Amino acid sequence: MDNIEEIASKHLGKAGDGSVVKPYVTPDNVDKTLLVPIPRHLNRTQYEIDDKNLPFVGFDVWNAYEVSALMDNGYPVSGMLKISYAADSESIVESKSLKLYLNSYNMTTMGKTVNECLTNIINQVSEDLKEALGVEVTVSVFVGEQDTVRPIRGDFFQLEDYVDVENIRFNQYNENPNTLESYIATETSQSFKSYSLRSNCRVTNQPDWGDVFIYMKSQTQVTPESLLQYIVSMRKENHFHEEICECIYKRLYDKFNPDELFVACLYTRRGGIDINPVRASSVEVMKSFAANMNDPMLCLQKTLRQ
Repeated sequence: MDNIEEIASKHLGKAGDGSVVKPYVTPDNVDKTLLVPIPRHLNRTQYEIDDKNLPFVGFDVWNAYEVSALMDNGYPVSGMLKISYAADSESIVESKSLKLYLNSYNMTTMGKTVNECLTNIINQVSEDLKEALGVEVTVSVFVGEQDTVRPIRGDFFQLEDYVDVENIRFNQYNENPNTLESYIATETSQSFKSYSLRSNCRVTNQPDWGDVFIYMKSQTQVTPESLLQYIVSMRKENHFHEEICECIYKRLYDKFNPDELFVACLYTRRGGIDINPVRASSVEVMKSFAANMNDPMLCLQKTLRQ
């Protein structure tokens, strides 16, 4: 099966004949068959990204805020799961399927004590996701109040403050790499962030909102105005979060041939889950800006949009 929409819409109700769709009933036991993997190569072909020769390293971090299971005595233990796996995994997990899968823990007994229950959740989720995605998956859990750290380190200039948005024409709402314009500068590195990122779910067409962080070191630089116009051009695109991040990365990679490149898209939560893909030209660059993000021991601060 190579139709992404068909794969991803497995759990969406359909009633084309006008009949009433039966409501989804959460199972009383963990059901790993609810997980829907989507091969990454299906999203990468149009950007000429070769799975066997990726132009980046990276990872995807998922924060799931609505996770709960029962202790053997019936007491519900609740927390937030932090899930991370590498960008070179064979597949991603479809977000609605992950939500349904995590819901299947809600009425399942997972241990005699709180710690045993949480440990069993971590082990089961990591095992089931590893089987579904074909890659090692790091899972950790946070309960109650937590100290947090910044997800992205370093100084990034806010594009919306850097650009005179009231006197620039924004009329591109479908992704177009020709929007990006270059210039020769004395400095070779740029660091920008923007809260203007919006794309749409590939399956439901519901809007996905996010913050994007971009660092690039190259001989030619992107004009801030055109970079903001390009980010805004994602507004009517229907793609997965990971695909948006890789698209931005690949367009900058192709046009500017940078020595170093970093792109992170921190999306707002939807359905109790936020997805945060990170792509970089090297492990060193990735660690410079995002070492905190996939550390299983660290709970991340949220951006205003998140």
